[in-house]
Order: sequence, then C-alpha cells, then structure tokens
Amino acid sequence: MKSKWTRDDQETLRESLRSRELARPLVREIRELAESLDREMRIMEVCGTHTVALRRSGIHSFLPDNVRMISGPGCPVCVTPTGYIDNALALLEEKDCVIATFGDMLKVPGSEGRSLSRYMGTGRVRIVYSPAELIEMAREADGQSGGSIRLQPGGFIRLQSDGSPAKSVVFLGIGFETTIPAIASVFLNTGELGIENLYLYTAFKTVPLALRALLKAPDRHFDAFLLPGHVSVILGTEPYEFLKQPGGVPGVITGFEPIDLLSGILAVLRLLAAGENRVENAYPRAVRKEGNPRARAVMNRLLYPVDELWRGLGVIPLSGMQLKPEFAALDAAGRFDLPEIRDFDPPGCSCAQVIQGKLLPYQCPLFGRPCTPEKPIGPCMVSSEGSCAAHFRYGDHPL
Repeated sequence: MKSKWTRDDQETLRESLRSRELARPLVREIRELAESLDREMRIMEVCGTHTVALRRSGIHSFLPDNVRMISGPGCPVCVTPTGYIDNALALLEEKDCVIATFGDMLKVPGSEGRSLSRYMGTGRVRIVYSPAELIEMAREADGQSGGSIRLQPGGFIRLQSDGSPAKSVVFLGIGFETTIPAIASVFLNTGELGIENLYLYTAFKTVPLALRALLKAPDRHFDAFLLPGHVSVILGTEPYEFLKQPGGVPGVITGFEPIDLLSGILAVLRLLAAGENRVENAYPRAVRKEGNPRARAVMNRLLYPVDELWRGLGVIPLSGMQLKPEFAALDAAGRFDLPEIRDFDPPGCSCAQVIQGKLLPYQCPLFGRPCTPEKPIGPCMVSSEGSCAAHFRYGDHPL
C-alpha cells in the first residue's frame, strides 16, 4: 500500500474529476430530479472559491432553470467593512507603518474611494504570499536584516537597508478558518525570534456563525447551503450540525473540481427532495469528521472569539477572532489606538445585498458599468473570490 500520493496519482485524480464522461450522468440526474421537484431551488455556495469554480467551469450553465446558484458571505475581502480599510490607510499615512497584506486587499476602496494600491512600489505596502514572509519583512523594516545602527544625539536608532528609519510592520489579518492557523503560528513565534515591530490588525471571521445569522434572517433567499471545502478541512463536519435544527436547511460539503461540484449539487437536491435538513460530506478525500484539531489548537492558542462586524450582515456575536489579552502587545488596534470599525458601501453599490443572496451581481446598478475588475467600486468586484468579479469574468450576466 502506498504511503504517499505521487504527482502522477494527483494528476490522474484531477483528470478524472474533470471528466466529461463522469459529468454527464450527474448532470442528467440533476435535471431529472429538478424536474420532479417542480419548484425553484436556490442553493447558496458559501465559499468564494466555489463561486469562481462554478462559473469558470461553466457548471452553472448546465443546471436546470429551477436550480439557481447564489453567492454567500464566503469571500473574506467582500465581508470586511470599509472602516477596516480606512484604518489601514491611517496606519500607513498617519502612523507611518509598513502595511503587509494579501494581494486581494489592495484595491478595496475606503469610505473616500482611496485604496492601498496607490502606495504599491513605494515599499510602504508589501504583498504577502505566505505569512511566513512576515518575519523577514519585520527584520528588514527594523534594520535587523541588512540594516545598520546610527548614533545621533539622544542615542542609537535602527536603519533599514536603504538607510531610512526602522518602522513597524502591520499585517492585515483577514480571512476565515482556512488561513487563520498559518497566520497564528507566525505571531506565536515572534517573541522567541526577537521580533518586536510586527503587529496584527485582526478582521478574522468564522463561517458557521455567519450561516446561523443568515438562517435567522426573516427574508432569507436560499433553500440549502453548498458548504465550504477548505474551511471544512479545518473545522470538520460538527460545527454545521445546527442545520438539522428547526428552521435549518440541507448542507453539503464539497470540493472544487467539476465532478465535486456536480456531486455536491446533486446531494443537495436529494436532501431537498427528501425534505431532510442534515449535513453531508461529499468531500471525504480532504474533509474528516474531526477536521484538523492541531490547526484549531494553534488558532485558539493566540485568539479568542469576539463579536465581529460583517459587511451587510451587521455585528454577529462571537463570529470574530481577536488576540488574547496575553498577546495584546501584538495588537495593532490597541498599539496605534485605531477607532472602531464602521460599515459603509459606496453609493449605488449592492455588495451587501449580493453576499446575502438577496441580489445577483448583475442586478447591482453599478455592475459592469462603471464597476469592473479593472476599476472596482465595491469589494465584490475586487477580490478574485468576489461574486461580482466571477460573474463578470466568466460571462454569467446579460451585458
């Protein structure tokens, strides 16, 4: 028995999960089942990666007219309130910090329409591809890596490698359970590594409590959830068990290849046909019932649950993750006395309605004209996982 998957094994699996021969019977059964149900069924794909995969693969175009896929709050950039961007700009412009961030945050506009992208190329905003890069970035900004020390009246000051004064580095910590453990592992090690100028500005959010909030909405616009694969790798299946309770809906965890998505949609329709509100795992090759306890332990060692403001959804109790008191020295919000975050959408922008499933992206009056991925007005058109960007790029709109 093999102990490891080889690259050839992975490629063979990937090809099979994109097989037209395997897809045809799934599409046929979806259509037959949908016809027998004879009503509209709205399935919310919670994950932004699902949103992109569904449209990039063209799967949405194979579905019957009465099966509608709608986007949910599964794009971290999209659900981050505008006030967070305002504070990030203040850290840069008023507190003279270096901002480190994942690339999707660069074009998100603040309340005055400005974004971090205007500072790219200045060295004051740095794109991070892996949280592990933050350690060397902080050392460089503090003059510990290729820098120097200068004597001046009053004492010594550290200089960066370019001769400029040492700076604080603030990482914009957005994301769900998928990315939080990797970020947490870096910040847990800063003290041991002698890093004193690296701070975390948290806007972490947890998915299950957002789904609970959507279920409680009096005007909800969905009948079932296609549950996120990546998040579920960390969480497992247990956190979704509340879907079984009165007022719940069916939920199916699935992956991101075409066969994964078709299998997940078919499983949802079967549950709807049977009238069963339960959770199924259609992604067993990656998601286990217990999830990844070690990753959750790392996350929970650094952070604890707090009430969190979501764009469009308001404050959801205990849906955010904040630094524990013993790690307060790492907290950018406290260190730089940042104001409370507020929610704000540009005039005419319907991103808040889109992430709740109340509107399709092209029903926003700004969609495609003037809001495009090149000149985005709202965050749903900015992020690579944003529903508006996915609909625009892959033609799922009547323009």
